[in-house]
Amino acid sequence: MSSRRVSSGSHASGVAPLLPGFSFTDLTKTRFNKSQLLSRPCVVSDDDLKVDQDKLNEIQQKTKHLAFETTMHHEMDHAALPIKSPAHVPAYVALDKKVLAFDGYFKETVPESADEYFRVRHVKIYYHLEDDTMSVLEPVVPNSGLPQGKLIRRQRLPKDARGSPYSWRDLNVAMNLPVYGRVFRIVDCDPFTKEFLDSNGIEVNSAEALPDDGYLKKRKVVENPCTLSKTKNDYDKLKQFLDLDRKVLRFYCVWDDRANLYGELRPFTLLYFLANDTIEIREQHTPNDGRDNFPLLLRRQRVPRNPNNVPQLSEQEEGPHLGPEDLGIGAKVFILGRELLLCDCDEFTREFYRRNFGVEDFSRIDVSDPMVEESPMEVPPHTGFGTHEDSMQSVLALKPKPPKVDVNKLLKYDNKSLRFSAYLETNNPNDAGRRFIVSYHLASDTISIFEPRTRETFGGKFLESTKIRKPESDPHNPDYYGDFDLYPGMKLEVYGRTFVLDDCDEFVLKFISQNAHMYPQEVLDALSEKYTLLFNTETEAAGALEQARNTLRSRRFENFDLLHKKLAQLDTDDRGLLDKCVVYDACVEAGLPLSEDIMGVLLDQCVVEEDLVDYARLINVLFKNRL
Repeated sequence: MSSRRVSSGSHASGVAPLLPGFSFTDLTKTRFNKSQLLSRPCVVSDDDLKVDQDKLNEIQQKTKHLAFETTMHHEMDHAALPIKSPAHVPAYVALDKKVLAFDGYFKETVPESADEYFRVRHVKIYYHLEDDTMSVLEPVVPNSGLPQGKLIRRQRLPKDARGSPYSWRDLNVAMNLPVYGRVFRIVDCDPFTKEFLDSNGIEVNSAEALPDDGYLKKRKVVENPCTLSKTKNDYDKLKQFLDLDRKVLRFYCVWDDRANLYGELRPFTLLYFLANDTIEIREQHTPNDGRDNFPLLLRRQRVPRNPNNVPQLSEQEEGPHLGPEDLGIGAKVFILGRELLLCDCDEFTREFYRRNFGVEDFSRIDVSDPMVEESPMEVPPHTGFGTHEDSMQSVLALKPKPPKVDVNKLLKYDNKSLRFSAYLETNNPNDAGRRFIVSYHLASDTISIFEPRTRETFGGKFLESTKIRKPESDPHNPDYYGDFDLYPGMKLEVYGRTFVLDDCDEFVLKFISQNAHMYPQEVLDALSEKYTLLFNTETEAAGALEQARNTLRSRRFENFDLLHKKLAQLDTDDRGLLDKCVVYDACVEAGLPLSEDIMGVLLDQCVVEEDLVDYARLINVLFKNRL
């Protein structure tokens, strides 16, 4: 009762009960040391700790009969407790330390090496039957520079996207084993693995040879060079290169793709290089064939004879390749899934097969399509905007280009023009007295017309420099006025107006005399009558006139007035005509420094009637052309 009173008194005095959340640290505590737990509560002597040896032997003898399958059969009969064999043996007990061992390899790409494209790495694949785990180990290769040893630690490996692990039923020889993005090729197994799989009804495939790494074989040759020399045969690569370098067999072949949609018969050229037995196939392009101008279908390389094989990366994996005996007219070659038919060859190839293989028939195989009549391209009519040449560029090309300019003509006749004076041929009295200057620009074949200012007209530019179409030409295929179409006396049709060219400057006459063979003879005769000049298309007359010019210029002959007076005195009939011999004698007496041959040619050009020479014309020709 007194305790209850104290408890009630404590509650009455405000002390918190010992409940969760109401306990507080003792603020008056000053020592925080740990209590001693290892001290002996009492002192025990060493004699008390000793165990009786007889009792220990008795206990061991009794527990000996309780061990599972550790006693002999005659001891089990006298065991204290009956021993029963277990009904089920666990897998980790029955299959403990039982492992399936496989030999395999995988290929690893080497992207940045000039000596190897890939390397072959050998591995050992172990399957632990007790827990269905697998591990992959790579035997260490000395001085390989690669991290080798355990590639995949012991674990269950997933075989599909759902994560199902591999089982020993999924493993066999001569199969691919994909693991974590890397494919291992199993090539062989040990006898225990083979016996285990056979006993469980799995037929083991035939073992494969474990491939060697080409780079390691090359290293072995370098590290352990062979000191024995070998006798070279007659067909070594160096002799083949020296004898057959730059000798190429050329075949013309086609690829018939017409069985497919939009397919066609495409021509190619097959080149076989005898120096190193390589093949190159080039495309044959024609203008506007609609294909990109790629030069090669197959770059120069060896081609496997079996079309199902692809060119390997190393020489160790290469099989038989195409040779000259596999080629010929009519043969078919499979290149990148395309069947090429060899239909023709060049003369060197024929001689090569005739000399080495005894082939005599080189008939060409005709694979051309039947002639299809092509419809002519219709040129649309000119719209009238711009020149005809500018509009034709949109017809000839998808991307129009400016018409080509004759550069030679531009350099020869730059800033040179043929200038003519002209008037309008019209019935309108207001245009009767108008005068014009027609300029033909030799560099661009364009014509411009300018009207001088007079009291009746303001003048100015009448026509911008442009090409003028001849009136009789086709509007869709126009023919423009050219260098030798303009001369004094002609009529120029310009956009419905007729201009008559009545005169020209000295440069036009010089241009006509230098190109007299390009003008009609009647035009030259009319100009000769009008300008008393010598225009002849004969080479002999032109050469004589050129020599006469040079001679008069070098001798500085100036007595043309005296010669004209003397010939006028001899002309008693005042007709302007004298006999050829009389004119020649008068020229000799006047001291004209020309030879007899040159004078004969010039006099023949100035003959008007039989042996009668227009002496005034002769003097004018010599006088005007001496400068």
